[in-house]
Amino acid sequence: MGAFEGLNMETSEAVKMKAPENLIERTPEIKNKRVYLTIPCAAIAFAELLIYSGRELEAIIMHALILLGLSFSTMFIRNEEIQKTYQALILLPILRLVDLSMPFFYEEKLYNLIFIYGLMTIPVSIAATNQGFTGAQLGITFKKIGIYIPFSIVLGLLLGTVEFLIVGENPLINDLSILNLLGLTMIMIFLVSPVEEMIFRSILQNRLEIVLGGREALIITSILFGLMHSGYGNIIEILYISIVGTLLGYLFYRTRSLPLVTLIHGFINVFFFGIIPLL
Repeated sequence: MGAFEGLNMETSEAVKMKAPENLIERTPEIKNKRVYLTIPCAAIAFAELLIYSGRELEAIIMHALILLGLSFSTMFIRNEEIQKTYQALILLPILRLVDLSMPFFYEEKLYNLIFIYGLMTIPVSIAATNQGFTGAQLGITFKKIGIYIPFSIVLGLLLGTVEFLIVGENPLINDLSILNLLGLTMIMIFLVSPVEEMIFRSILQNRLEIVLGGREALIITSILFGLMHSGYGNIIEILYISIVGTLLGYLFYRTRSLPLVTLIHGFINVFFFGIIPLL
C-alpha cells in the first residue's frame, strides 16, 4: 500500500467537496459489497490467466460464462450500485470475446482493429448511458487540450519505449510511410484508445469510485487493465501495463479528462506498434 499512499489519494468526502459537478456524489454503504465485486473480478482475472497460459478455448468459455453470470445477476441483485458495477464489468468479457472471435478481414491486424473496436462502441455507448454519468464525470472535456497534446506525445514516447524493451518488436504496419503512419495514428488515437479508456476509466473506475472509493477503484481498475494484456504471454508486460494503468487512472482521477488519458494511451500504441520497431 506504500506506493499508493504516495499518490496522496483523497477521501471520498474530500472529493465531494472539491470535484466539479459532484463527480462522486456518494459512497454508499453496501452490505458484502467486496464479496459482490471480488467474485467477478477474480473470474475475469482467471480467464485472462488462461489466455496467458495459452489456453484460449478455455478462456473463451470462461469469459462467456462470466458474461452470462453478470448479465443474469443484474436481474436478481436489487442494489442499484452493484447492478451498475456489474454492467461496467460486463464490458471486459465482451471486449475479450469480440477480440478472440472476430474473423480476420485483412491480412494486416491493424485494420481488423477497426471491426473489433468499432463493434465495441455499441456496448460502451449503451453502458455509459445507463450508468447515468454526466459528461464531466465521463471526462468529456477539451480543456487544456493544447497542453495535453505535447505532454501526451512525450509521455507516450517514454512509456512506449519501455514497453518495446519488455515485449520486443510487434509492428502493426510494414513501414513508416506517411499513409501507414497516418492509418496507425488515426486508428489508435480515435478508435482503440478512446474505447479502452472509456471502458476502464470513464465507466469502470468511475463506478468503482462510487462503490469503494478512489484508492481501491484505482487499484482494481489498473490490475484488470494489466490482465487484459495477457495475450502477450509475458508476466512483466502485465505488471508494466498495470503500472501504466495506475498512471492513467491517477491522471484521470485528478483531471477528469478523457482526452488526456486517450492521447497518452494512443501515442503509447503509435510508438510501440509503429515508430519504434521500424526505426
